[in-house]
Amino acid sequence: MYSRKSLRALPPQRPHKLKLSAILGKAIIYLLVVGIALVLLVPFAWTITTALKTPQQTLRIPMEWIPNPVVWQNFVTAWTVKPFAIYYRNSLLIAALNIIGQILSCSLVAYGFSRLRFPGRDVLFLVVLGTMMIPFQILIIPRFILFKNLGWLDSLLPLIVPQFFAGAFNIFLLRQYFMTIPTELDDAAKIDGCNHFDIFWRIILPLSKPALGALMVFEFLGSWDDFLGPLIYISKDSNYTVALGLNAFRNDFFMEWNIFMAAAAVAMILPLAVFFIAQEYFIGGIALTGSGGVKG
Repeated sequence: MYSRKSLRALPPQRPHKLKLSAILGKAIIYLLVVGIALVLLVPFAWTITTALKTPQQTLRIPMEWIPNPVVWQNFVTAWTVKPFAIYYRNSLLIAALNIIGQILSCSLVAYGFSRLRFPGRDVLFLVVLGTMMIPFQILIIPRFILFKNLGWLDSLLPLIVPQFFAGAFNIFLLRQYFMTIPTELDDAAKIDGCNHFDIFWRIILPLSKPALGALMVFEFLGSWDDFLGPLIYISKDSNYTVALGLNAFRNDFFMEWNIFMAAAAVAMILPLAVFFIAQEYFIGGIALTGSGGVKG
């Protein structure tokens, strides 16, 4: 118990000032975040407004942010002047098959590294991670010669088939998440007569939806935005992806920035939709990987 003298010696508490300083600190942080977000949104806003302008408005100095008049026909022109529907179809096909290939291959390899014990496992895992340091530019010529000998040039196969062989980053992502799942679940499943494939299919994968969702978002955005790969292997217009199609727009409509930006805006619709729809899995996979996804 405190005596009266000790109580008098205690410094007076100022809860209102402490609360005010905490609120002020949070307000400053929120203002910084909003300011940075607005700066990052400037290129996106410029793309949308330019897509709605006339050719004369796009070249005016100083720049006019609000188009007057608003030309919605630019989007129709961008969609029809080039076979943009075919570009979309090719990119969607590549992205969907790449996601399937990476999930199947990377999840199996990650399960082996996280659940199976065999000699040299950790060394082999370090070798797999070491492949992440190999630049893509070094692999261009060997892959080009390989696909040429296979007769796959000017087709979508060079952009799809390699994705069915597990990638190092996705292996690492899934392996770290699988290790957060308690091994007691495996032991209980083995008592019930499950083999390794049953454990993988019925226990590990259903409990790894956040990590798998993050992998799907990463792979979709990587496939959709890939420009160098299609540029190397594809030359036929009917096999163009959205990235190559935008490059063709730039060459054909170099001075008509309104048409080019309308095409760019159309190309951004699907990635933005995928990101916002899968945002929960994306953030959950990043936050939980390596920090304990499943407890108990």
